[in-house]
Amino acid sequence: MKPLVYKKSRRVRGTVPERHKMHVAKGDVVRVIRGDGRGKEGKILHVYPKQFRVVVEGVNVVKKHKRATTPQGESGIIEFPAPIAASNVMLLDPKSGEPTRVRRRLDKEGKLERIAVKSGQPIPRVR
Repeated sequence: MKPLVYKKSRRVRGTVPERHKMHVAKGDVVRVIRGDGRGKEGKILHVYPKQFRVVVEGVNVVKKHKRATTPQGESGIIEFPAPIAASNVMLLDPKSGEPTRVRRRLDKEGKLERIAVKSGQPIPRVR
């Protein structure tokens, strides 16, 4: 009888890419297209490329009960925006203010610039 040979699979289960390519950046104005905050607009406060999530101002606001860590520290209920999936937001077109998909192209200096698909206008980076 032959001994059992266990072959390694090509793909390791449970692995995620190191960083996702994001179509939005910190400071961009976006509209939520899916979920509880659908239709809301806000500025992106934080981007998490490893989890493919973004924090949008005024969207997905959650309450957290905070206990005082020191006797003179404050405790209570604090509200803050929690991350949502980056696929649930769309960048706003600079010309019309409507949500649009984004293309990328090299500008004259050789840097990548984002182009709104609807109007063809470049979308400036906010840093």
